[in-house]
Amino acid sequence: MTIKSRTLRLPADQAEALEAIAGVDEVSVNEEIQLAIIAHIEARRSDPDFRQRLKASIERNREILERLAR
Repeated sequence: MTIKSRTLRLPADQAEALEAIAGVDEVSVNEEIQLAIIAHIEARRSDPDFRQRLKASIERNREILERLAR
C-alpha cells in the first residue's frame, strides 16, 4: 500500500479534543484521524445526493478528457 503524508492544521481546541479522544481510545491521533476519514468516505458513498453529483462530475471530466485526446 502506498502511503501519502498530509499536513493537518486544526484550531487548538479541536487538536486538544482530538488528543483527548485518542488518549481515551488508547490509539494514536493519526489512527483517530484515519478512522474519521474512513467514516466520512463511507458516509459520502452512501449519500444519494453526493452520488448524483459524483456521476455528473465523472461525465463532465470524461467529456473534457475526450476533447483533449483529439
